[in-house]
Amino acid sequence: MRILHTMLRVGDLNRSIDFYTKVLGMALLRRQDYPEGRFTLAFVGYGAESEQAVIELTYNWDTSAYVLGAGFGHIALEVDDVYQACTQIRQLGGKIIREAGPMNAGTTIIAFVEDPDGYAIELIGCKG
Repeated sequence: MRILHTMLRVGDLNRSIDFYTKVLGMALLRRQDYPEGRFTLAFVGYGAESEQAVIELTYNWDTSAYVLGAGFGHIALEVDDVYQACTQIRQLGGKIIREAGPMNAGTTIIAFVEDPDGYAIELIGCKG
């Protein structure tokens, strides 16, 4: 396993991309709209996602602001097999809060686990 990204919900995607790229010097690594889910994901970082953790900026089209602290989403971990990881986590007493399956409006296989304090940890399958 390895840390993939930390997700933050943002109220103005372009403003956030400008901040992370122009002010903090990160690069926009990828951006994708999900019209069926009414959201856009943008990933920013200092290097390739295959080599280091990045920040996922999630823009929900119908939300322009969040209460500070409510914008934190989750930490993401890459796993070889999401279904197998869920089985193993469950056997070790972990709590699965979203079963393994395709992401909303996409095809990537994901699941969510809850840590003891209630924080969400996303499991994302390796892309091979």
